Amino acid sequence: MATTVYLVWASAPIPHDLPGPWTELRPLADDLAVVESTESLSRVYHEVKWSLPDDAALLVSVLSERPKLKYLPEGTTTWFRERLPGPAD
Repeated sequence: MATTVYLVWASAPIPHDLPGPWTELRPLADDLAVVESTESLSRVYHEVKWSLPDDAALLVSVLSERPKLKYLPEGTTTWFRERLPGPAD
C-alpha cells in the first residue's frame, strides 16, 4: 500500500504523541502537523478528530508535492524531501 503525506491543522493543540494509523505524526507547531500513513484521508481525519475537543476546527489534506516553508522545526525540509517530490522533480 502506498504511503501518503497529510497536512493537519486544528484550532486546538494536536497531541504530539497521538497514537494512530500512521507511520509518523510530526508536529510543526501546537496546531499544525504532518502525518505519514498508508491509511485513507478519512481514517486519518477521524483519528485526529477524536483526539480533539468537540468544538475544534480541523483540516486534513493530502500533500502531493513538497510545500514551500520557512521557520519550521529543524529537519522539516529534509523530512519532506525524503517523502515528497518537489515541483520541478
